[in-house]
Amino acid sequence: MTTTSPEAPEAPEVPTAPEETIAGARERIDVLDDRIIGLIQERMAVSAVVQQTRITSGGRRVHLSREMEILGRYREALGKPGTPLAMTLLELCRGRI
Repeated sequence: MTTTSPEAPEAPEVPTAPEETIAGARERIDVLDDRIIGLIQERMAVSAVVQQTRITSGGRRVHLSREMEILGRYREALGKPGTPLAMTLLELCRGRI
């Protein structure tokens, strides 16, 4: 005769304290911010190459129709706040005009 052992009940999930949740989320935000900053710095470097190439070839440093495309892309993806974000990004990459 075989006896089956009853399954051990699963331990109930221990709720995470709000402080732990917040601390973990803040750590993740810090990691994301570091990545965003790195990407912005990379974008600035690529933008400098584009500007220098334009100037060297006799063109203008800034291409306004391209900037309008970028503004539209950020506005479409992020809503109204996307426009000032894109403007700040463009200013970081090309300087003030």
